[in-house]
Amino acid sequence: MEVGSLPVELWRVILAYLPLPDLGRCCQVCRAWRELIFSLDNTRWRQLCLGCPECRHPNWPSQPHLEPPSWREALKQHALATRTWTRNGQELQSSACLLFFRRRKDRRVWHVGPGCEFETLRGALGVVGPYDRVVLHPGVYEEQAEVALKVPVELVGVGRLGEVALLVCIEQQCPTARLCNLVFMPPWFSTVVYKTSWGHVQLDNCNFEGAQLQIRGPGTCQARFCSFSQGSSAHLLGVVLSLLDSCDFSGSDTASVTVEGPPASERNWACKHLAALARSFPSQSSSTPRGHEGSSNDKPDPPGGNLQKENISMEDWKRRTGGDAVCRGTVIEDPWSDGEHSDGEEEDQEGTNTNKKLFTLDYKILYDHHGLSHLLKPRADGSLPLASSPNPPSVTPEPLTLQQELDRDPEAQMLASSILGCILRRCLFRDGKGGVHLSNYGQARLEENLFRSLNYAVRCIQHSTIVMLRNEVCECRASGVFLRLSAQGLIAENNIHSNGEAGLDIRKGANPIILCNKIHSGLRSGVVVLGNGKGSVRSNLIYNNKEAGVYILFSGNPVVSGNCIFQGQAAGIAINENGRGLITENVIRENQWGGVDIRRGGDPILKNNYICYGYSDGVVVGERGRGLIEGNHVYCNKGCGVWVMSSSLPQLLGNYIIHNCMYGLAVFCRKDPDNIEAREGNWPGQEGMGGDVANGERRGVVEGEAREGQENFNEEGELFAWESDLDSEDERHSARRSISVALMEGNCVSYNGAVGLYVKSSEALNVFANLMNRNCGPGVAVLQSTQLTRLVTNCIVENGRGGVTVEKDCRVELRGNGIYENSGHGVRFSGSGQIVENDVVSNCGYGIQVSASTDIKVVRNRVQPAQGCGIALLGPVKGVVHDNILFQGHPENKKPLLHTDAGNETCVLRNNSILRFNNSGASSPPWVLENPPPRPLASSPTGLSSSQYPSRLGISMTTRVGAAVESGCHSGSMFCSIL
Repeated sequence: MEVGSLPVELWRVILAYLPLPDLGRCCQVCRAWRELIFSLDNTRWRQLCLGCPECRHPNWPSQPHLEPPSWREALKQHALATRTWTRNGQELQSSACLLFFRRRKDRRVWHVGPGCEFETLRGALGVVGPYDRVVLHPGVYEEQAEVALKVPVELVGVGRLGEVALLVCIEQQCPTARLCNLVFMPPWFSTVVYKTSWGHVQLDNCNFEGAQLQIRGPGTCQARFCSFSQGSSAHLLGVVLSLLDSCDFSGSDTASVTVEGPPASERNWACKHLAALARSFPSQSSSTPRGHEGSSNDKPDPPGGNLQKENISMEDWKRRTGGDAVCRGTVIEDPWSDGEHSDGEEEDQEGTNTNKKLFTLDYKILYDHHGLSHLLKPRADGSLPLASSPNPPSVTPEPLTLQQELDRDPEAQMLASSILGCILRRCLFRDGKGGVHLSNYGQARLEENLFRSLNYAVRCIQHSTIVMLRNEVCECRASGVFLRLSAQGLIAENNIHSNGEAGLDIRKGANPIILCNKIHSGLRSGVVVLGNGKGSVRSNLIYNNKEAGVYILFSGNPVVSGNCIFQGQAAGIAINENGRGLITENVIRENQWGGVDIRRGGDPILKNNYICYGYSDGVVVGERGRGLIEGNHVYCNKGCGVWVMSSSLPQLLGNYIIHNCMYGLAVFCRKDPDNIEAREGNWPGQEGMGGDVANGERRGVVEGEAREGQENFNEEGELFAWESDLDSEDERHSARRSISVALMEGNCVSYNGAVGLYVKSSEALNVFANLMNRNCGPGVAVLQSTQLTRLVTNCIVENGRGGVTVEKDCRVELRGNGIYENSGHGVRFSGSGQIVENDVVSNCGYGIQVSASTDIKVVRNRVQPAQGCGIALLGPVKGVVHDNILFQGHPENKKPLLHTDAGNETCVLRNNSILRFNNSGASSPPWVLENPPPRPLASSPTGLSSSQYPSRLGISMTTRVGAAVESGCHSGSMFCSIL
C-alpha cells in the first residue's frame, strides 16, 4: 500500500496502535514507510518509551521536565543497554547465532508468588537454568539467610515499581545477572542486599531503601534508573569499570557512592561492553566562547590569543560608581598639593596658563629623546601606547574553551578521554550527607550529574583520581568539591554555585586540573587552595562569591591562569598565610575589595593580569606580603592602583598602573597617628564620593564581618595542625631571590586621579626607571620617609601638580631623573638628602625649590623653569648647591634663576652655571641636553646592578622599590582586607 493513498495524519492515527515489533517491521518496507514511522517520535515512540516498565523518563531524575532530542533514540539506547548482561563472552565461543537461538528456545520463565509455581525466591533459584527469567509477583519476599546466584538469571518484578519488595542478601557467584523493577530492603542480619566480587550485575529500575550495594573488583555493575534512598549507598571496591546511569541518591547518612582502592588488574567479560557504552555517551561540551553571563558574543573563540571587547566603558563605569567625584576630590586638599605656596608664588600660579602658552618650543630645551621616550611616542600605526593614551585598554583576554585547553595540555586530554573505575552520569544526588567519596587510589568519572543540598558533593582523597565533566554542584552546606592527600584529576565545564563553603577546596598535596568551570554565588570563596595544595586553575568564570574568588593560604601553590574573576563581594584573589602560586593572564575586575590581596607571608608570582574596574584598590600588599608583581595592567579601579603597606616586600616590575581614581601606587605605614582620617576612610575630597565606598563606618563594619566569618578551612569542623604539613621557610623561598626592601621597577604610572607615587612610610624605598606621567596630582609625593627613599632614573612628566614633592623630615635621594613639564614645581623639597644629576625642564613652577632642609645636596642638575626660579632656597637651608647648570626659560620671566633668601648663611653655593638668552634677536636658544643626553638614561646608572627580571616595557635598567613598613593597624586602603 502506498503511503500517499491516505493523509499523513490518518496514517499516524493508524500506526499509533502498532506494538514495537510491528513498527520495526514497517520500517523495513521502504524508505517512505521508514520516514513515516520516524515521524511518530512525539506520539507513538513517546508512548512506548514512557510505557516501558523497565525504564523511566530519559531525563529522569534530574530533568524529567525536559523532552529528549528523540524518543525513538532514547528507547533504542534503553533496549541496547538492557541486553548488556546477556553478552557474556565465555558463552559465545563457537556459533553465536546458533547459541542465541538455542538460548531463546531453552530459556524458561519461572513465577514466584502466592498461588504460583514457587512461593519463595530461594525455591525458584534452586531450579533455574542459565539465563532463565524469574518473575516475582506483587508481595514481600524475605529470606533468613544469604541467597546465592550460581547461574546467570534474570529477576523481574511484576506491576508497578514498589509492589515487589525483597528483604534478602544476595551474593552473585555467576558471570552475569539482571534485576529489574524490584525494591531492595535490608534483612535483619545485614545492610548489604547485593554483592558480587567477579561477575557482572545489571540493575534496571530498582529501588534501594536503607540498603547497600557492594561491588568488588573484578566484578562490574551497570545500574540504570535506580533509586537509593533512606541511607542507601553503593560501595565499589577496586572496580575496573562500573556504570551508574540516571540514578537518584537521596537521604544518605554517609557518601552515596564510595569508590575505594585501585582498579583490579583482572578484568571480567563485561568491561569491554561497559567501556563501549561509556564512550557512546554523547558529549555536550560547549563550543561557544566562555564569556560571563549576558555576553552577546555567540561565535567560537579563535584559538590562541582570545580577546574580547571590554563590556564597560570608562565613562559608563565612572558614571555608575561616581569615579569622577573620586578623581576630583583626591587631588586637592592634601599636604602634597601645591596649595601652600611660598612668598611671591601666588602670582606665578595665577599667570601659569598665560606663561605656559608663551613658553613654546622656541624657548624650551628639547627632551623627547630620553631613555623612556618610546613609552610615550605614537606607534608606527599611529596608535598611542598605553602610557600616553587618555583611554584605558579596550580589550581583555577571554578564557579559552575546553577544547582549546585540551589541545594544549596532553595530561588534561588524557584524563578527559579516560574510561576507568566508576562512571556516574546523569545522576541526582540530593538531601544527604555526601555525594561521591573516592579514597585509596580510587578512580571515578562523573558526567552531567546534579549534586544538591548535601554536606559535600565530591570528596577525593589519598591519591585518587576524579574526572568531573558538565556537572552541577549547588547548595552544599560545606565545600562543593573537596580534594586532599595527593588527589588529582580533571574538573571541567561544571557549574559550581551557591555552596556554604568554598566551591572547590584543594589541600594537602592535591593537584587537580580545573578548566572552564563556572564557580559563582558561593557564601564564601570560589576556590580555596591551602595546606600545600597545588592544582592548575585555568579558563574558569569565577564571580559573585561572598569572599575571595580564589583564596590561597597555608603554603598553597596553584597555577591560576586565564580566568575571569569578577563581581566578587570581597577580593578577586587573596594570598595569605604563606600562600604562593603563579597567577597569570587573568582578568580580575569589578570586585568590591582589592583585585589581588597579598599579606601575612603571601608570596605569589602575579604576572600579565588585567586588574580593572574594581570598587577598591587594584593590588593590595598588606602586612608581611611579598611576591613578584610583573607586567600587569592595573587600571580604572576606584581606589588606588597598588597599595603597599606595613612590613611588605613586593617586587613590582613592568606594570601599567593607569586611570585609577586615587593614587597610582601608595606606600603606607600602618602606625601613623597623623593619618587617623585616612584610617577611618575619610579621604580628602571624599564628600564627593557616593555609596558605601565613602563611608568609613561602613568599611569598619565590612572588616568586622570578615573577621567574624572567617573561612572554615577545617573539614567537617575538625581541627587540623597545619604546621605539620607546611614546608620549612627555607624550602619555600629557596627558589626566590631574597630582598630586604620591596621593588618597583619599569612601571608606567599614568592618568591616575591623585599622586602617581604616594609614600608615607618609615622604611626604605627604592624606585627606579619608572614612568610617571599625567597624574592629577604630583608625580611623586613623599610625606613620610624616616629611612632613605631613592628615586633613580625615573621619568616624571606632565603631571597635574608638581613633579616631586618631599615633605619635612623625609630622607630622599633624587638621582638621574627626568622631570619635565609638570604643572607645579619640578621638585619641591623640604627634607634631607640629595638631588643629583637630574634634568628638571619646562615645569610651570620653580625648577627646584628647597625649604627648611637640614642636610641637602643639590649637585650637577640641569634646570630650566618655564617661569619662576631655577633653584630657589627658601628659609634656613643647610647644605651645598654646586655644579648645576641653569637655563633661562621664557625671556619675560624676571625671576632669578638661582635664588637664596637673605640671611641664609648655612648653604654653600659654588660652580653653578647660569645661561641666559643673548640680545642678538635669535628666537631659538642654542642649548641642547647632551653629554649625557636627556635623562633618564637608557642604561643602568653607575653603582646599580641590572635586575634579573626583565621589564616588559623594554627598559634595560632595573628598578627596585623597597617599602617595608611597621606593623600595626592599617585602614588606609578602601576595603583592602580579606580577613
